[in-house]
Amino acid sequence: MAEGDWPAYGGDAGAMRYSPLTEINRDNVAELAPAWTWETGEEPLPGPRLPVPGERVRPGNFQNTPVVINDTMYVSTPYNRVVALDAPTGRVIWTYDPKTTDWGQPPNGTGFVHRGVAVWSGSEGRRIFLNSRWRLIALDAATGRVIESFGDGGEIDLTAQLLWPTNRLHFTQTSPPVVFENLVILGNGVWDGFVYERDPPGNVQAFDVHTGELVWNFNLIPQDGEVGVETWEDESWSRVGHTNAWAPMSVDRERGLLYVPVGTPSNDYYGGDRLGDNLFAESLVALDARTGERVWHFQAVRHGLWDYDLPAQPSLFPVTVDGLRIDAVVVSSKMGFLYTFDRVTGEPVWPIEDRPVPASAVPGERAAETQPFPTKPAPFAKQGFTEDDVIDFTPELRAEALGIVRRYRLGSLYTPPSLEGTVTRPGIIGGGNWGGTAVDPETGWLFVKSTNNPAVLKLAEADPSRTEGSYAIDRGRRSFRLANGLPVHKPPYGTLTAIDMSTGNLVWQIPIGDTPNVRNHPALAGIDLPDRLGVTGAPGPIVTRGGLVFLSGGGDVLYAIDSETGEELWSADLGQAGYANPMTFRSGDGRQFVVIATGRGAGASLQAFGLPR
Repeated sequence: MAEGDWPAYGGDAGAMRYSPLTEINRDNVAELAPAWTWETGEEPLPGPRLPVPGERVRPGNFQNTPVVINDTMYVSTPYNRVVALDAPTGRVIWTYDPKTTDWGQPPNGTGFVHRGVAVWSGSEGRRIFLNSRWRLIALDAATGRVIESFGDGGEIDLTAQLLWPTNRLHFTQTSPPVVFENLVILGNGVWDGFVYERDPPGNVQAFDVHTGELVWNFNLIPQDGEVGVETWEDESWSRVGHTNAWAPMSVDRERGLLYVPVGTPSNDYYGGDRLGDNLFAESLVALDARTGERVWHFQAVRHGLWDYDLPAQPSLFPVTVDGLRIDAVVVSSKMGFLYTFDRVTGEPVWPIEDRPVPASAVPGERAAETQPFPTKPAPFAKQGFTEDDVIDFTPELRAEALGIVRRYRLGSLYTPPSLEGTVTRPGIIGGGNWGGTAVDPETGWLFVKSTNNPAVLKLAEADPSRTEGSYAIDRGRRSFRLANGLPVHKPPYGTLTAIDMSTGNLVWQIPIGDTPNVRNHPALAGIDLPDRLGVTGAPGPIVTRGGLVFLSGGGDVLYAIDSETGEELWSADLGQAGYANPMTFRSGDGRQFVVIATGRGAGASLQAFGLPR
């Protein structure tokens, strides 16, 4: 591999999302121009209606971050096809189709999405690993052909050795696996809407890259006799599912340590059927990558009730704090917190304090009395919601917004869902999300995108024909707007924050992106609006040695931001949403490119930019 490659989803195994390339830099980025485009051509399909009756198979947003090795780019499309491209030109070399659409629409509410593949290289050549719903598939990187000697004819059923029998149609994959030595390691996804006894459980599984043999697995829902089982009261560990690692993982290759960010248990918003702290839900878990044994863990949310998954790939990098060098792991969260630890011991770099949080009034519920709050860095997203946070561009808009929010329970971070409805901020997509963080190892600065939208978490008695348990979320009430469609809250709707990780101090924060349907709304005609309203969305940034942070933030514009000052130096209208993390690489002839996946459906495309030759 060359220095200018982008060999893994996060840029490197430790997910710094950093490139040492400098051909594109502060001085010339204004000259960046389109270089090539490649379209997926995927459209909605007729066919199987399961597991969602009456719903067509459809592609969601193109969310892939490609990997590039030796001028070959490997891409996974929304329909889980893997395509190898000539990276400098976008020309197709080969295509592999796992036919995953034959099984109908995945039950996730988003359409098909997939964010990347993993690459293993060894004496036998190079292998591409695709995790597609319940399957793990090994491909020859040179030809795109299935490697028949892996598993059963080239693939593995990932549900075959879980805690209990699992409906494969309820098992999903969106994030790429991790490759470490001769292991390919992965978790799983499951739609939050599934709530039934023994719904799909969370496990981390490691397979031999040659044979597909299961080497180890780790139960994210501890079972009888395992560490943490006492935190699931009334033996709820034996029947409650989810608690899954759907986000990307990171690995310290030198030490053989794997870092796993974990999601919420089932039911996301009502925990009366799973009382207790519910370890390892919403935790960062460090495992021995060779054996799967737990090394340390930290639970960021106890007895989660807010869908506050740890959604982001942890970033591994050295920090120097008070003259002491620490090999750190940092994970961003939906809550808008960064959690920073010594990656070997799990000791927090800065103190994390237990603080009292509001109680729940929902029958049968028992919210945790305290939650952990990092003392540094300060939150990068807005937390909690009060009447001061409503839209106030005009007195009339403010009055309407106040009339709406006064119907609900308002309060600080970790105010529980309620029967009358609780306004929660950050909302269910964060704060931070799967876009994660980017780190410049030379300056020690970290960059993170946030969304500042609130959500309404209103519980109602569960429909026993659809879900188990006493209460369920009213899914039609999780977001709220004025009658004219404007958001109920003030901008900025999204920000980009730079944090000096040697001090834990914020360096700068800017609104990132814009929201045209707000800016151009008739109710705001003649109003002096901010230059940037910010944009909601999960995608995050990358940073380069050329002094640039690239990101879309989820909007339809790709930005280049000066990493030192936060100044916008360049932008390109993508013509459609760039709902993906970008990447950058240098071709064999020395040309640097920046690439981002854009759009959805037949017009979804990779767009590559470079300096004019």
